[in-house]
Amino acid sequence: MAAELSMDGMNGAQSDQDRFFRDLRAFHAERGTSIDTNARVNGKHVDLHKLFEVVKARGGYDAVSAEKLAWRKVGHEFNLGQTNAAAYAFALKTVYYKNLAAFEIKTVHGKEPPPKEILELVSAKGGDLLSRTVENFRIPTKVAQQSDQSDESGDEAKGTPKPDKMDLDDPGSMGRTSRGLRQAPPQRVLFQPDVSSTRQPRHSSTQMQSPQPTPSATAILNHVYNPASNPNSMSFNIASYEPRPQMPLTLRSVLTPSSNHNLFQDKVRLLREANAQRMGRGSPVVKGMMLPGTGFDGPNIYVRTLHALRSSVPEEQAYALHHLVKISHERGDKYKFEAFPGLAEGLLDKVLEVSNLFYYVRWEVSYADDYPSNEKHVLNAMTGTPDILDRLRALQTRDTGDELETEEFNSRLAKINEAGLVIRNMSLLEENARFLSEQPIVRDWLTVALNLPKDPLLVELTHYALDIAEQLTKYWALDTTNPLYSSLVQQLDNVDRGAVLTTLRAVSRISMNLEDANKLQAVPLNIVQRLFEWMMLDDEELVHACLDFLYQYTAVPDNVAFLLLQNDHGDLPLGPFIAHLTRLLLYNSHDEFRYKLVRSGKPPIAAREIPTLPQDLLTAIVKIEEPERSSQWLKTCFEENPEEDITQIALWHAYQTRFSEFSTPQNPLLPAADFIKNVSNTFTSANAQVINGPSQKFIIKGISPRHSPMDLSGRVYQRCLWKAPNALKVCGAFLLKPKTMWEHVVSTHLGIPQGEDGSFEMSSFAMTNGHQPEIVRDCYWASCSHFSSPIASTVGRPSRRAIATHIRTHLPDSTVLSTVRTKHNKSKPVGPDSTSEKSPSITSTDTKPRKRKHDVLVDSDFDAQEQILETHLFRNTAVEGDKGEHPAGLPLTSVLILRNLARNVPKAVLGMESQDRDDEMSDSMALKGRGPGGGGGTMMVAHGPNGVVSKLYGPYLDELWYVMAHNKALRKYLEDLLALVEKGVNG
Repeated sequence: MAAELSMDGMNGAQSDQDRFFRDLRAFHAERGTSIDTNARVNGKHVDLHKLFEVVKARGGYDAVSAEKLAWRKVGHEFNLGQTNAAAYAFALKTVYYKNLAAFEIKTVHGKEPPPKEILELVSAKGGDLLSRTVENFRIPTKVAQQSDQSDESGDEAKGTPKPDKMDLDDPGSMGRTSRGLRQAPPQRVLFQPDVSSTRQPRHSSTQMQSPQPTPSATAILNHVYNPASNPNSMSFNIASYEPRPQMPLTLRSVLTPSSNHNLFQDKVRLLREANAQRMGRGSPVVKGMMLPGTGFDGPNIYVRTLHALRSSVPEEQAYALHHLVKISHERGDKYKFEAFPGLAEGLLDKVLEVSNLFYYVRWEVSYADDYPSNEKHVLNAMTGTPDILDRLRALQTRDTGDELETEEFNSRLAKINEAGLVIRNMSLLEENARFLSEQPIVRDWLTVALNLPKDPLLVELTHYALDIAEQLTKYWALDTTNPLYSSLVQQLDNVDRGAVLTTLRAVSRISMNLEDANKLQAVPLNIVQRLFEWMMLDDEELVHACLDFLYQYTAVPDNVAFLLLQNDHGDLPLGPFIAHLTRLLLYNSHDEFRYKLVRSGKPPIAAREIPTLPQDLLTAIVKIEEPERSSQWLKTCFEENPEEDITQIALWHAYQTRFSEFSTPQNPLLPAADFIKNVSNTFTSANAQVINGPSQKFIIKGISPRHSPMDLSGRVYQRCLWKAPNALKVCGAFLLKPKTMWEHVVSTHLGIPQGEDGSFEMSSFAMTNGHQPEIVRDCYWASCSHFSSPIASTVGRPSRRAIATHIRTHLPDSTVLSTVRTKHNKSKPVGPDSTSEKSPSITSTDTKPRKRKHDVLVDSDFDAQEQILETHLFRNTAVEGDKGEHPAGLPLTSVLILRNLARNVPKAVLGMESQDRDDEMSDSMALKGRGPGGGGGTMMVAHGPNGVVSKLYGPYLDELWYVMAHNKALRKYLEDLLALVEKGVNG
């Protein structure tokens, strides 16, 4: 098998090498360079594939070249020898440079290698191949190529003499020295290089002599000397000679009229001026004089657009509006009307042109105090035009038709929309909004824009007008007679969500920045009905806008009276409205639990006796083979407890006592040492220890006996806690299922016989040794006192059926209805996983939810004390402020509306009971949009159990109290609301 694996590995390596050489040959063929697959250094063959992998593992050619002596370390991988290691390293570097460097750049680094003229065709000196280009690479000169044939540097390079710097005496030259490569020794003298050191000493007093034969020369007579393999020989340099590369030709551009037109144009101009001067026709001297059109850059873009807008030239206005849209968007925080007088007037004149597209009118704006009021096309810019709505109704409409609009129409409408967009963008700045609010003509234009025909072409301009109104209405006090107020209210009868939202905000902000509070009145019935309907939508933004509007609307007692009349007639029921407001009090609430410790818990005392295995569990464990049998027994009878321990001898005797009768030759008991070791394998926290003292004690630290055994599936048995009056201890039988435990108590302790069909005969008695047992008349489960309580004792002695039924309350609930019972169990603790929503304060006696309504009594022998926590649930909604003390969002507005209704309902009822209403009250509160007057309607009573307040708020008092108990943010507002409701109910 090993031979097969080795052969497979060799085959894989061979296939990788074949693939490498195939790719390498293809790369050099495409590049147009040659490859030397039989490269040799110091007479040894160099495997290009191995060389490539070694260099790549060291980071590549540039990384190896940048590291000192790195190529020499690479040479050690190929056993090139220690003699002349520097020359061998450079020769190895040259092999890689010529054959593999470009291939590495292409395959490893994923870049395009430099041209071969600056790579393969030049010396391998240096590095930085990845950044080498034709522009930044300087081809080395011949002297530079001959001056360095090594990759070495530092002290070693300085200490090793270079061949071209060595002075050698040529025999027969009469002491004449020659500089160049070291000459080969004469053939009559046997040459032997000094292998003891690569450094050659220099002596200033003597010249270098030719080496003399040594006694060891006879030992190498048979050695064949090959000059080509010596890097210091002439033959080696001839073999590695490289021709000087071609230098790139540097071209210089020739100046021609086509390549440099300005230069020749200036030359022609100078020649003309020189000729004119020569002929006495020189140009006049203008030094110090500003010629027309020179020396002034012209107005900036802001002034340029302003004058273009006021010029009334269509092309200039198009230019101005195009740039104003961009300026108002990008520089809206600094572009102010006050800095450019006439800009607001020019934009308003432009947007007023929209009426001419749909009506036969061309508005003119008068800034005179005595403007001609009889001319219906002139608008008063000083005080506003109060009859603007009448003038709009009197206009004659153009017949635009349903066909496509003309180019002129489309161009004019586009410019008007751009002007409206500029005003809208600039009104977002507070200074600009205040400036526009002081211009009465702005209100007239908004009224015109909001009363244009319902045409899809005007949707964009209408939205711009509503956005502007939203920013400006907070500076205006608009009463019901104002044309703009009526126009805004009518916009609510719209199907466009965006228009409705902006209108609601605009109306709700009327006179927000003024001292006098605004009174929303004269709102038609259909608008109020739509507001009630929009509140039911799952649209938080729209609902919030509706609530803001209704908050101001319900602040007026006359409006509340109108709502009461509509509720009495059935046109506008207030019951669902108040119910929905009550639900919104907990909108997006998050539950917060706070716990108060009433009594600290006490853990149960560890069991001292090893539990007895039930028969069914013992039968299952006996069938298991050792050592798994002992592990399972340990898991069922013991548990990890870092504070407890048990003696090894007691544990070993318990194991022997339990399973000695079941020991067989095929499945014998474990030896003591193996058993103790298996304990540590079963429980990770258990370890054997020795306690030193007068007598050593061997213990197992980290485990203790269980109170009740656990089966192989991890289910814990329940212990029977029935203790008869004369018994010394509880029954103690271990049973797994609650049903089995109940049957055990009923049959064994209550003495009720079981029929053939499995049912118990409550009227019969089970015979014990032929005698009827004593009749049990009480529950003896642990310390149960259910039937001995004062209330139960008045009923009489319980029957056995009642006791059998009562026993189920002490057992875990395993029926399919356990989830439902747990959900409605009021005695369970309230926590993050609880489903309780009603109770603000619940007392808990455990940290886990109970499964039954009644307490499951525990064995008093355990001596445990359960922890009692008082849990409080808070359902907090959105808040704001640095400390989060102020409510916000839909819950706040909802409680404010409820408070307005509770406060103004009595006032509204008193107002309707009064018989001396004035005409203004009747007109503004007429039924069906004009008010509740006119002497009709049913007499209402505000206070008392049958009063209006009681009828409106009575069905929702429980929910209001619940929110006040659970919502800390709204508690103050709900206290005021409930106080008003209580006052209205009690009169």
